[in-house]
Amino acid sequence: MEFYQRPIEEIFQEFSTSPKGLSEAEAKQRLEAEGYNELKEAEKDSVWKLILETFKDPMVIVLLLAAAVQLVLGEVIEAVIIFAVLVLNAIVSVVQTKKAEGALDALRQMSAPTAKVLRDGVTHSIAARELVKGDVVVLEAGDYVSADGRLIERGSLRVDEGMLTGESEAVEKHIDTIAEDAPLGDRKNMVYSGALVVYGRGSFIVTATAEKTEIGKIAGLLASAEAKQTPLQRKLADFSKKLGWVILALCILIFGVEAGRVWFGEDTTDMTSALLKAFMFAVAVAVAAIPEALSSIVTIVLAVGTNKMARRNAIIRKLPAVETLGSTSVICTDKTGTLTQNKMTVVDYFVPNKTAEELPDDPSQWSEEERRLMQIAVLCTDAQINEDGTEVGDPTEIALIAFSNQKNQPYGQLKQEFRREAELPFDSERKLMSTVHTIDGQKLLLTKGGPDVVFSRCNRIFIDGKEQPLTPELQEQLHEQNEGFSDRALRVLAFAYKPISKSTVTFEDENDLVLVGLMAMIDPPREAVYASIEDSKKAGIRTVMITGDHKTTAQAIGREIGLMDENDIAVTGQELDAMSDEELDRQLEDIAVYARVSPENKIRIVRAWQKKGKITAMTGDGVNDAPALKQADIGVAMGSGTDVAKDASAMILTDDNFVSIVSAVSVGRTVFDNIKKAIAYLFAGNLGAIIAILFALAFNWVNPFTPIQLLFINLLNDSLPAIALGMEKAEPNVMRRKPRDINEGIFAGGTLRSVMMRGLIIGAAVIYSQWLGLQQSPEMSVAMAFTTLILARTLQTFPARSNTQTSFGAGFFQNKYVLGAVLLCFGLYGLTVLPGIRDIFSIPADFGFEEWKIAAGFALGAVVLMELWKLMPWASGNQKG
Repeated sequence: MEFYQRPIEEIFQEFSTSPKGLSEAEAKQRLEAEGYNELKEAEKDSVWKLILETFKDPMVIVLLLAAAVQLVLGEVIEAVIIFAVLVLNAIVSVVQTKKAEGALDALRQMSAPTAKVLRDGVTHSIAARELVKGDVVVLEAGDYVSADGRLIERGSLRVDEGMLTGESEAVEKHIDTIAEDAPLGDRKNMVYSGALVVYGRGSFIVTATAEKTEIGKIAGLLASAEAKQTPLQRKLADFSKKLGWVILALCILIFGVEAGRVWFGEDTTDMTSALLKAFMFAVAVAVAAIPEALSSIVTIVLAVGTNKMARRNAIIRKLPAVETLGSTSVICTDKTGTLTQNKMTVVDYFVPNKTAEELPDDPSQWSEEERRLMQIAVLCTDAQINEDGTEVGDPTEIALIAFSNQKNQPYGQLKQEFRREAELPFDSERKLMSTVHTIDGQKLLLTKGGPDVVFSRCNRIFIDGKEQPLTPELQEQLHEQNEGFSDRALRVLAFAYKPISKSTVTFEDENDLVLVGLMAMIDPPREAVYASIEDSKKAGIRTVMITGDHKTTAQAIGREIGLMDENDIAVTGQELDAMSDEELDRQLEDIAVYARVSPENKIRIVRAWQKKGKITAMTGDGVNDAPALKQADIGVAMGSGTDVAKDASAMILTDDNFVSIVSAVSVGRTVFDNIKKAIAYLFAGNLGAIIAILFALAFNWVNPFTPIQLLFINLLNDSLPAIALGMEKAEPNVMRRKPRDINEGIFAGGTLRSVMMRGLIIGAAVIYSQWLGLQQSPEMSVAMAFTTLILARTLQTFPARSNTQTSFGAGFFQNKYVLGAVLLCFGLYGLTVLPGIRDIFSIPADFGFEEWKIAAGFALGAVVLMELWKLMPWASGNQKG
């Protein structure tokens, strides 16, 4: 049996303690045996280990080999450039990793620094880390609970456990044994480490410390939760691996063919020189095929998306999350504050003979019953709203006085006119609050509380300005109205009064009351949520509510905002625990709402969706959400949430608003589209270079490019247009497409076809240009090939903007960054033909304007062919992106 199900005396016996607490000697002995009450820090990878991990990529290995060959051949500049790029990428990767290692650190900081503990019957203040099982800890308002424990004493104790349960309201605690199984949020005779005492006092026996506490279990879940790679990371890693091995095999093949020619040929050429030429061909293929700047370009495009999202209240902590959000197919969202306003609001009321649909905004039009109802609702509260709008007090009471203000009856005016003369504070046993005021010359006891309690204490009712007997018919009417409110998941309070003749009152006076009416309130949905839920449905995204709130309330909100369809169901955490994995898998797509859930439940739900191959986003704000935030493909923390949740997440919503998630999905989809455009641009250009190199090898021409030329194009010239493509605006249908299949490759959707087509056209243009150059000299052929390649790849930026639309169809001047990038690239090429620099790029002195015009003509012709290709019937099947 759990501690909450056992009598207090039995727990004292189990821990060999008493209401006076442990002795100092016993506590010290237990501390040595159990260890400190703190979460242990997991061992982290060293910086050097993380750096070495980045050099395991096959593409990186190929580049390292190429750089080593360059170094042996005396090409120091090329080798240094390659090494610099690889080191820079490694540093960026390690910095991102170290930034993400904060969740467990934040969890450790949640523990209370000190605790008031009874030792030998005397209260001591000790470091919370020194608490042991069996200690008796004293709690007062404002204290953080420092360990898990069973309450043994309480006085109107209310504890905020939202960081563990997700509930927005503080929990009333008691010391009675709970017989039935209860979820964490309903174990009202227990307190948990990290919770905050907001009212009253109490004491408890420590039943768990450190990793054994509920917050410690969450730390364990957080450590075991898998940090997911994004779909783009997985695809690029997979593609990089395959490309690396293909390039390595191709380089070996090229070297083998060339070596074979030398070995078996009759040419008397120096063999060493011929083998070096073969090495250079192999190195050129490696350098041409590998997009050295790809990682940096993807990072920059993601950063651009990050800035766009920041303007929409979504702060990205981990860059790849931008792309992940764009491929999300399931959003598991909290209710309170995300779908709702996190602000209790009066939405309905009831008085006998009620005629108006809602309370009139003009107090002069109120009936006597409505006027008395509002007087009790305002005067029998301790809440207040300061001049700067700051709300102080219980959320329910704040809702009552805000309702009065909204109806043009300033609550402060009522409190000033009818001052409080006496009070009976709220008590969890009575479930009532009463105050005394003089109204219209008559002293009245005003009472508010739970409907069932207030009904049981009333024998009269206020109708038409008069007190009348509370007949069975009227009682039935009141009960029906209360049930009607409850069916709508509204929180209901009843209001009553009683004329009295004295200023001092006792609990006995809260009987024989006159019932006035009811008020119903709820934390209402955000206005913009309705449209966002509909938009997410059109985008093929399933929205699932996961909340610590009660099932009825969650269902009511779910139905109202359109999250629950006719066939959708809601389940509680206990019902979920009773399901096998197979049962959950069968019902998963029908469950729209999960209520009263535990941290383990949340991780299980996320994993169940991931098992179905769905990219899953999870929102949360409490410590209890952190493991699921980390497990999800993208964790979304609330800006008002705990540091633990933020550190475990990939994205933070500054406005805690579900609408911002859907808005960010749109940006994420656009970012992924643009990344694919940038990748296609890079690989089409690289393919054109490889085709030209292989053609030259096959026909025994001179190598058309030097490694420095290819590095200049790949690292500098191509980077600017690729980044500019990352600035493209959203496609018109971006939020009317279904989420992409996670098994879909990065070249799917017509992208591979476009890469092949553009690469072949560029390759053909370069080959023909080199052939013309060979008519003059081998040196001229290299200059012609280089010029045609760099100009064709630069101009390719325009057709790369879309797989289906021409540059003019997409709006030639719509992306000013593309125009700027192309002009800058022309300027960069211009630098390569300057005196003194052209020698570095193997451009001979006799390469002049006539040769440039021919090469530029080939490049322009290639781009025209790319655009004409899109107009052909067979190209119409291409998909955008």
